[in-house]
Amino acid sequence: MKKLYSTWFRNYWSPYLVMALAGVLSAVYFGITNTVWAVTGEFTRLGGHILAAFGVDLSDWEYFNLIHMNGTTWTRTDGWIVWGMFIGALITILLSGNFKIRIPRQKRRYIQGFVGGIIAGFGARLALGCNLAAFFTGVPQFSLHSWIFIVATAAGTYLGAKLVNTRWWKGKPVLKKGGTIKPVEQTGNRQPLIGAILALAYTGLIVYLYADGQTMLGTAALFGAGFGILIERGQICFTSAFRDLWISGRATMTKAIAIGMAVSSIATLIIIVVYGLDPITKIAAPSTFIGGLLFGLGIVMAGGCETGMMYRLMEGQVVFLPVFVGNIIGATLLAYAWDHAGVYNLLVKSGSPINLITTMGPGAALLVTLLVLGIGFAIAAYWQKNYRFGSGFKKGGAATHDR
Repeated sequence: MKKLYSTWFRNYWSPYLVMALAGVLSAVYFGITNTVWAVTGEFTRLGGHILAAFGVDLSDWEYFNLIHMNGTTWTRTDGWIVWGMFIGALITILLSGNFKIRIPRQKRRYIQGFVGGIIAGFGARLALGCNLAAFFTGVPQFSLHSWIFIVATAAGTYLGAKLVNTRWWKGKPVLKKGGTIKPVEQTGNRQPLIGAILALAYTGLIVYLYADGQTMLGTAALFGAGFGILIERGQICFTSAFRDLWISGRATMTKAIAIGMAVSSIATLIIIVVYGLDPITKIAAPSTFIGGLLFGLGIVMAGGCETGMMYRLMEGQVVFLPVFVGNIIGATLLAYAWDHAGVYNLLVKSGSPINLITTMGPGAALLVTLLVLGIGFAIAAYWQKNYRFGSGFKKGGAATHDR
């Protein structure tokens, strides 16, 4: 029993396994709810609800009409996906005894994270999705906008990596004495007990939602927790998938995400064909590229993407609280600028939703998607093998960075 506990909660899981499981779960979730795993849309709605609570009239904000503001965060599936991810991550963090309040050594990190969160939130909603809806779950929906977003995000993270490596950004180093975290058994840590109680309570909530006839909410709460557990156990961060390439050449997360999208693409297409569902397709427009560029820049400035921010905040890394707040503010600013500042007419109106299934058929769409993902995996593997931090590519004597 002790060995099993150690396997599940004392050690992190393989990111390859985690992303493959996430790919399957996201496909199944789509098949059940006809919606995708996403978070920043709900962040935007939260911003709208806060404004409405202060008396702001949102009736003429077209973006809120586009993403729908019906109900509250507790009566929407997207809401339960978000809170389920937070809770699922917190449960496994507590069970592994890894919760600890962590204060950044440099106070400037609060401002940097906040500004990065605003930029990332604005960019994500400009592109109509973040690293999930416009990336990890967008590709398996065979939406062209996802590929545009990925290329732009890569460029944005490259710029971000250059920025955060400047002396101006880093500031003066602050030295502190290090320490070690003792195992749970040695410290008398009660976190696993609290985690078990929270898990039981949340399970009871899910059972209640199903028993009360709120099936979709129960499903969203269940899958949200599942996604939260996976991203925390795999330490999944889409920021590192790009940033680590530019800085150290490490490509573990990049390859794992490619595998996850490949698995999800196959599973999603099966569900689309068997159940006759229409894939979810977003607009491919200049806004997609610009949004991806801003998103990539913002997540590196913030130190993590939306998914990474969520489980790191649950770990007690308080610097990600201003990142979370910044995300909501940035997304809400975009909702205002959509029509009030002419963003839609300038950057979105000229685009159109393009789906690979419609343009080339299901089989060809899957083949092309898997081929591109395979090429991306191969490039990442080559990059990891040959890239040297501080000196770029070298011939011979390659060393790997895989874990």
